[in-house]
Amino acid sequence: MSQAEQSARRANLMIVCAALIFALTFGIRSSQPLFIGPINTATGAGLAAISFAFAIGQLMWGVTQPIAGVLSSRFGNGPVLATGALMVAAGTALTAVASSPWALILAIGVLGMGGAGFAGPSMLMASLNQLLPPQRRAMATSLVNAGGSFGQFSVAPVAQMLISGAGWMSALFILAAAAVAIIPLSRILWMPAPKAHAHAATTDATVRDALRDGNFSLLAAGFFVCGFHVAFIATHLPGVVASCGLPPSVGAWSLAMIGLFNIVGSFGIGWAMARWRTRSLLSLLYAARALTVLAFLAAPKTELTFLLFSAAIGVTYLSTVPATGNLVAKLFGLRNMATLFGLVFLSHQVGGFLGAWLGGKAFVASGSYDWMWYADIALAIFAAIVHLPIREKPVAPPAAAAA
Repeated sequence: MSQAEQSARRANLMIVCAALIFALTFGIRSSQPLFIGPINTATGAGLAAISFAFAIGQLMWGVTQPIAGVLSSRFGNGPVLATGALMVAAGTALTAVASSPWALILAIGVLGMGGAGFAGPSMLMASLNQLLPPQRRAMATSLVNAGGSFGQFSVAPVAQMLISGAGWMSALFILAAAAVAIIPLSRILWMPAPKAHAHAATTDATVRDALRDGNFSLLAAGFFVCGFHVAFIATHLPGVVASCGLPPSVGAWSLAMIGLFNIVGSFGIGWAMARWRTRSLLSLLYAARALTVLAFLAAPKTELTFLLFSAAIGVTYLSTVPATGNLVAKLFGLRNMATLFGLVFLSHQVGGFLGAWLGGKAFVASGSYDWMWYADIALAIFAAIVHLPIREKPVAPPAAAAA
């Protein structure tokens, strides 16, 4: 076998392992809303309190990603990925025995979602971008994103079957055991830490330059909207199904459909980024979300409506992630991508915190999710507009040029 063939095989293995890691982390966290009803029945915590725990989780998923980037630059990505796997496993298992709102915040919000951030898309995409040749990076990040979608598609129905067959507590313990598989998978992606002192100084300067750049602020504002949408739908879609008088299986299959069709969106955005401006693609994705939600509100709420809505929203659901990561790499380079994309992702998860929390508050206050859907439409229009002024060329202050 030639050296080129060996390199290609190694690259394919790295992409597959990164996609499987994201499939596990995202699949486990995407299935957790299916447990809201059983958790509420067992603890009596109430929908608002449980929604707050999920909202804290959305915030932690964002907070931990730039931290993971900084730790990776100091110690290498291996320890960070392994720590994330153990946190996901511990948080998922502890959710089964949590008996109070504070315990749920610790299990779901801090450990489970914090661990998913340590082994999340910022770390995985940054690792691949540093390990792969330039011509493979865009499609590789799209394939990793598709891996997360496959995890949602496959894990949510399995989790529902486990809840029905083995009970919700046993289902959580099984999911916790599955999270441990992240550790051997991550071994393929491990890289040694760079020279600490020089790299730390460059990272600090590059972060300061990015935070002062208008393009970075526009990206963060648009990604905030994405987080609001994704967290509201991921957390409360089973509740929307229940409020329409449909069986829980519709909620599980709706989440699965979102994951399945996000695979289509992930491959599509990888293909499209090689041909058109990424900022224009992002604007189109958000505009499509607004139209999809508007059509859903106007349609009768049947099982078919939920499945069609999930398929349509799935195409745009996480396809914003590789596109936004691609813009971060274009603007600020690869060396500090994990940290900078982690900061943009923090904005995403601030939106996610509000989407998850306000969804529960809105339903408790009004008995309906309608106002959240109206907010979804307005924010999607805002995001479609805010991406248009972004300039797709490298930002070249001294720190970025050195990187």
